[in-house]
Amino acid sequence: MSDPLTEKIIGAAIEVHRHLGPGLLESIYEEALCTEFDLRGIRYARQVEMDVVYKGRVIKGQRLDLLVENEVVVEIKAVTKPNIELITAQVLSYLHAAKLERGLLINFSVLRLIDGVKRISA
Repeated sequence: MSDPLTEKIIGAAIEVHRHLGPGLLESIYEEALCTEFDLRGIRYARQVEMDVVYKGRVIKGQRLDLLVENEVVVEIKAVTKPNIELITAQVLSYLHAAKLERGLLINFSVLRLIDGVKRISA
């Protein structure tokens, strides 16, 4: 099933990776990806604060890397050996808390970016 929005996000990430390659800090990739989103007219919010509710009590401090078009959570990584199960669980938690269905994990520390992209659905 094709998803035009996630395809646009992945296309922007591929462009960033094409220019910067692997080996930089996550914050650099986040900034570059936001620049690419600006150039492509893709709306986003950075470091979105997300409340976690535990036994009826709101706990502050959780942040999403990017929320694109108020629909897709994007988690950016720059690690050579990511714990995919743990990061997937993290994105699923974000999706649940935000009441969203789609997320992307984008790890820029790979030779071909497509090998570092994982689609996650709640």
